[in-house]
Amino acid sequence: MTRKEFFSRVGFGAATVLLPACIAGMAVSCSSDDTNSGSSGTTTPTPSASSNFTVDVSMGTLAKNGGFLVTQGIIIARTNAGDFLAVSAACPHEGVIVNYDEAGNKFVCPRHNSQFTSKGVVTIGPAVSNLKEYKTSLAGTALTVFV
Repeated sequence: MTRKEFFSRVGFGAATVLLPACIAGMAVSCSSDDTNSGSSGTTTPTPSASSNFTVDVSMGTLAKNGGFLVTQGIIIARTNAGDFLAVSAACPHEGVIVNYDEAGNKFVCPRHNSQFTSKGVVTIGPAVSNLKEYKTSLAGTALTVFV
């Protein structure tokens, strides 16, 4: 066997073994762990909160109007008017964490620019389904998100 034949057979054998794994990898949807900031464009699973939870809004990004944070798979935003919004953080198109656009009072996916109203209703695709909206209640500096 010549050197050329050897490398030809090894290359074909490797391709035969690796091709199914490559195809399977392309078919898997995007997902990863939660993050505390939606600006990274990373992905997140469905909300992990199994019961209501409380967030202190006296410090951090929610202490000022226009700020937002992602926790337990939910994005919580403080509007310019001081109201609080909570919707599922994962864009239904590919699972990327959405950001809050304070100027437009909307949620925007940084990967393909899907846009959602403050209530999570899709207005611009490629996403075709809405973000899930969660009710909130503020008592002092404790914001409760009802899951």
